[in-house]
Amino acid sequence: MASIQNSSPSKGTSTGAVTFGLVGFLFLVELVSGILQGFYIPIIPDLVKYLGIHTADYNWFEAAQLLLSAIVVPILAKLGDMFGHKRILLVSTVLTAAATWGLVFAHSFPTYLIAFALQGFYVVWLPLEVALIFDRGRRSGKGASQTRRAAGFLVVALEAGAIIGDLLGGNLLDSLGLPLILVIPAIAVTLIFFVILFGVPESEPLPGRSLDAPGFMLLTLGLLLITGGLAFLRIAGPTAWWVYLMMLLGVLVFIPWTRIELKRPDPAVDIRVFRQPNMWPVQVTAGLIGISILGAQTPLATFAGADPKSGAGLGLDATLISVVVGVYLISLIVGAVLFPLLANITTPRVALIVAAFFVAVGYLSFLIFHTTLAETLINMIVAGLGSGALVGALPSTAAAAAPRGQTGIATGLTNTTKTVGGSFASSTFAIVLASSSVIFLGKEVPSLAGYLTVFTICGCGALLAALLLFLVPKLAFTDAVVAEAAEAEDAAPVG
Repeated sequence: MASIQNSSPSKGTSTGAVTFGLVGFLFLVELVSGILQGFYIPIIPDLVKYLGIHTADYNWFEAAQLLLSAIVVPILAKLGDMFGHKRILLVSTVLTAAATWGLVFAHSFPTYLIAFALQGFYVVWLPLEVALIFDRGRRSGKGASQTRRAAGFLVVALEAGAIIGDLLGGNLLDSLGLPLILVIPAIAVTLIFFVILFGVPESEPLPGRSLDAPGFMLLTLGLLLITGGLAFLRIAGPTAWWVYLMMLLGVLVFIPWTRIELKRPDPAVDIRVFRQPNMWPVQVTAGLIGISILGAQTPLATFAGADPKSGAGLGLDATLISVVVGVYLISLIVGAVLFPLLANITTPRVALIVAAFFVAVGYLSFLIFHTTLAETLINMIVAGLGSGALVGALPSTAAAAAPRGQTGIATGLTNTTKTVGGSFASSTFAIVLASSSVIFLGKEVPSLAGYLTVFTICGCGALLAALLLFLVPKLAFTDAVVAEAAEAEDAAPVG
């Protein structure tokens, strides 16, 4: 980390370097983000009883939050480019804090649904942080490598926070009970507002920007139809024909949207930038990797706990399942730390390809090795190393590929495409496991064929991402290329 602080040859650390303090404060922000993601999982059964709802109804909460995050991230990221990434980071933190406190006082399905959905504003934190870090180090000559290294530390904080949140939620429930235990994440988000306010410097937005309202309206409509359709597909089932019509309309919205964006002087999304070979494979990779990162966790957990006598599963109890999850999270942390090292030894492009192949190998290995705990752990470790590398690498490489003034929207869209991929996977996997179920002890349970289909989809998605990344220019995202682009931007005439 010390090398991060003193790597700006042309500017002082106050104006050009990615400092230890900046990364440290943002580390705390991502630690809280992880707590939010891990805290509620172990207390879901008790929340279901507290709210007086069915267990299946909890899917609505997760679906609503995914839906909101897919919509708001591009808008907030663009506003960060326009008005400063710190300012929008503060706004999103206020909204997240308000929603998290709202969960404390939510006593019914509708109030909890609204509060839990609005809590999804935290998903824009990592894209804004990466954009802020890259903006800080853009002209230092090593902005790309500094951002990769810093993003790796942020992913470490994210996963460590998820572990802490899981431990806090699971161990304090009996002593505090509901709703008092929900105060803990609310206090954490409130405190992090002041960490950002007093510890994080502002980025330098370009003047004269404008918000492309028509472009964002169409983008929001398209994402709403697609992600909403995927959510309803998981809930209503594959026989609901209107769900497919909904998603088709969402896809068709992007046809006029693209035409409008190409004509706008300051578009919501600069299509010309996003169709360049150093950008579109990264964005597509985010969606393909989202299939496994966001969609495969529930099938993996149910597979680990399923009775082997049913034909699929390991028969692990809750304690051993938590060990499996913990090992996976640790592998994510290790992958996030190793990625910038591999990128420095080779190139960022090679490191991205290797990481995607790790994810593919990890999940495709389930087709052969799936009968013992040791085999499952090895598969998940391999997949986790690649996934952890890509979680931080994708937004940082998108920032490196984006011109000045578009780093926020570039990093934000990696999150949005990842969310869309996760929504697709969640809905598809639920249908696959339900349609291939077998009867065991009088109940329908997923079959081995269903689980292997899920793992195959995850592996093939990652394999396709690895192949697409070969289309990225060989020296893309390197310090030399990024510094050259920054010099060209500075030398370009204004207007």
